[in-house]
Amino acid sequence: MKKHSPILLRQTKLIKSIPNFLTICNSLCGFAAILLLLPISKATPLADAVHVFVICSIMIFSAMIFDVFDGFAARLLNAVSLHGIQMDSLSDMVTFGVTPAVMVAAASKCFFNWEMNFWQHAYVYLLCSIYIGGAALRLATYNVNATLKTKSSDNFSGLPSPGGAAAVCVAIFFLHANIGFSPEAWRYAAWILPAYSAVLGILMNSTIPYIHAGKWLMSIRRNRKKLPLVVLMLAVIICFRVNGLTFLTIAYILSGPVMLVFEKIYHKKQRTAEK
Repeated sequence: MKKHSPILLRQTKLIKSIPNFLTICNSLCGFAAILLLLPISKATPLADAVHVFVICSIMIFSAMIFDVFDGFAARLLNAVSLHGIQMDSLSDMVTFGVTPAVMVAAASKCFFNWEMNFWQHAYVYLLCSIYIGGAALRLATYNVNATLKTKSSDNFSGLPSPGGAAAVCVAIFFLHANIGFSPEAWRYAAWILPAYSAVLGILMNSTIPYIHAGKWLMSIRRNRKKLPLVVLMLAVIICFRVNGLTFLTIAYILSGPVMLVFEKIYHKKQRTAEK
């Protein structure tokens, strides 16, 4: 038995390193997306640049899959640790914080046809900074709460960073699917995308409650009542494709404020009834 102990110990360590490996894959997706953005320049045709932004958005969505499964693997293998929490947030900062902000900034410059004055540069930089700053503050707050265990992990307080990144990506998908390659239309998008990103950054640092989508999906095994809703969401995506995915993502973004309003109305009615 003693001879086999070192082998079993190494195997256990290897198995428990799976969540960290998935977390690294998450950050590598974000890094790959940034590398794809670097060669874009004034010489890049609009159609080619838009295709790069779409591919980068796909990379970010791929990272979300790794982000969901690293947490699931950590719980399944009993490998949850403070080290893992820190690694997860650092990876999320790269993929869901830095990468979407860089993509929006690059896209805005491209859609302005690289002819930006000082105020346009300031506009794009400031609003993208709000997004990236919001992501950094959001992840730092999450780490503190997770470390001190001051809040339940069943719900998020504020929009989670993957949700913000998903909202940026579906905006790129939606624009690509619906406006084609019209320079005039994309020029309007150059104004809208940074402002849209800034709103997402503000939502990340709000106290608005949001469902933990990853845990919600993984809990279907225990709660079969959720299965019809998942099937419906898949049907919406299959039938309406990009528009369906956009609708579901925006619905998630709006679900927090809606839940907050209903919660306030419910508590107000409860206080009135008690009087």
